[in-house]
Amino acid sequence: MVLYNFKTIVVVPTHKDFIDIILSKTQRKTPTVVHKGWKISRIRSFYMRKVKFTQQNFHDKLGQILEDFPKLDDIHPFYADLINVLYSRDHYKLALGQLNTARQLIDHLCKDYLKMLKFGDSLYRCKELKRAAMGRMCTLMKKMGPSLSYLEEVRQHLARLPSIDPNTTTLIITGYPNVGKSSFINKISRADVEVQPYAFTTKSLFVGHCDYKYVRWQVIDTPGILDHPLEDRNTIEMQAVTALAHLHSTILFFIDISEACGYTIKQQVALYHSIKPLFTNKPLLVVCNKIDLKKMEQLDDEDKALIESVRSDRDTKLCTMSNVSEEGVTAVKNAACDMLLEYRVARKLRSKRIDDVINRIHVAKPVKRDNKQRSTTIPSSVLEMKAKKKAGVPIEKRRTEKDLEAAGGGAGIYDCDVRKWFDLKDKEWQNDIIPEIIDGKNIADFIDPEIEQRLAALEREEEELASRYADNVDMGDESDELDEEQKVQVGQIRDKRKLIIAKRIRDRTSKSVLPRTAKRVEMKDVESNLAEVGLDASKVRERSKSRGRKRRAADDADMEDEDMEDGDGPRRGRSRTARTDSKARSKSRAHSQSRPRDSSAFKSPQAKAEAEKVGRKIQNKKFKKNPKKGEGDRTILNEMPRHLFSGKRGIGTNDRR
Repeated sequence: MVLYNFKTIVVVPTHKDFIDIILSKTQRKTPTVVHKGWKISRIRSFYMRKVKFTQQNFHDKLGQILEDFPKLDDIHPFYADLINVLYSRDHYKLALGQLNTARQLIDHLCKDYLKMLKFGDSLYRCKELKRAAMGRMCTLMKKMGPSLSYLEEVRQHLARLPSIDPNTTTLIITGYPNVGKSSFINKISRADVEVQPYAFTTKSLFVGHCDYKYVRWQVIDTPGILDHPLEDRNTIEMQAVTALAHLHSTILFFIDISEACGYTIKQQVALYHSIKPLFTNKPLLVVCNKIDLKKMEQLDDEDKALIESVRSDRDTKLCTMSNVSEEGVTAVKNAACDMLLEYRVARKLRSKRIDDVINRIHVAKPVKRDNKQRSTTIPSSVLEMKAKKKAGVPIEKRRTEKDLEAAGGGAGIYDCDVRKWFDLKDKEWQNDIIPEIIDGKNIADFIDPEIEQRLAALEREEEELASRYADNVDMGDESDELDEEQKVQVGQIRDKRKLIIAKRIRDRTSKSVLPRTAKRVEMKDVESNLAEVGLDASKVRERSKSRGRKRRAADDADMEDEDMEDGDGPRRGRSRTARTDSKARSKSRAHSQSRPRDSSAFKSPQAKAEAEKVGRKIQNKKFKKNPKKGEGDRTILNEMPRHLFSGKRGIGTNDRR
């Protein structure tokens, strides 16, 4: 598991790019125009918003940088010392501290200038205060240029570091340069470290991974170490020393017994004794490499004694191998992994927590409850099967449903009989038509054997009752009980009822028909109707005579036609005034006929206007959600809205400052 991922640290821009980023964002994200006629309070808010927005951007950007870079006091000591070796702890903390101070100073500058902007009395003064505030912020960031450049270099180098987990199972390879460390890690892991026949080819830590006993192992290749005091070692060597000092792992100390690396066995053993304090409380495996060039038996007594001194110093294991012939490579890997696993188990047993774990462990041991001898019991069917096999009797194989299906015609033809798997109390129930059980009995047992006879008797009884009712009660027309006069009256009533129903249906479904002229009522009809009711009609006749009767336009037309039939001469029996009145009446009749037919359907002009208003509302109801002139309206009222095609500059590369 990777605990530290330095590749996610945000990029640190230079001071010039930093200023450009912040000011460009302020220009794009805040209003840019002060309109004529604004109050002084609005002008103050306009410029205060710009200053506050710029300060917030500086604060967020610097805070992101400070948060992403690792804090040396919070990370693992291995990474803390590695950063100290590579970049100097003091310079690293100083750069981060300067950025933190710059962030605080920018916050204070914003606070001070906002106080002064609150009392700005003119547009010019507010604008100058804004320029002064943003200028001082940019000047402060220019002074942070060296710190920003240093942190960007640190970020790039941290991103190139390998992902090392300090807490996982690890193997560390160390020794003089060019003794075969990189070749070994390439053999046992999936790493691809550069290998060259000269010293210090490896200048940094390289990590590979391998599997052993279903556990993922981390293999670290360190740069070569020379035998001289600690203060004289360079940065490359100090990386190896840091890994040896802080990572709990198995140490593989490589010795080139062929001395092809350029260093004698005596010098390599001296290096071992020089860095021996770094191996304290860690498993150590001494690996004699390059046995393909020189065997252990070919060494002189002095070199053998030196190697034996290393081996007997801490009861260290000694292995031999060759990267070229791959002899002993797997044995060295397995031995190193086993040593670390045993060391971890021993360390856990020595810890104080082991007592708590042992107290929670209980091993149960069964106790004899009596002295009875209980022999094993084998089922009789198994014994019979064994006897048949021993006698050579062929054993019939049980036919499965698949076999029965194949014998019965295949899928779609063969129907599996599921009733044979029923576990019933009585086997005779297995093939019953209704194999349903309730209270331990078959449901078919509850059926009355005489139920069919009873059902037939019930059906015969119903038929008799129906025929008797049909004989006694006539369900048809009841007109046989009426005489002839009553039958005629009933027919008239029914005809009248049909007419009324038809009229109601017609009135409800059809539109009202407006007559062209009023219906003429004769006096004799009025007298007869009044006489039927029982009223005196003489008064109506006298009143009609006193008022007189107005001639209709039709009467005038008839009279005019009669005059026209008399001859070609002037009309007789009519005066000029009568002819004028006739023309006027005919003209008014023509005018009344030219009026709309629906004008008489409304009581008043207000009612007609209200009806027209309701009609327009219903007609335009479907256009409410999509306000258009009509169904065919495809007009775009504003093809270039102002809020989309005016205002800020587009994103580009123009330098406008």
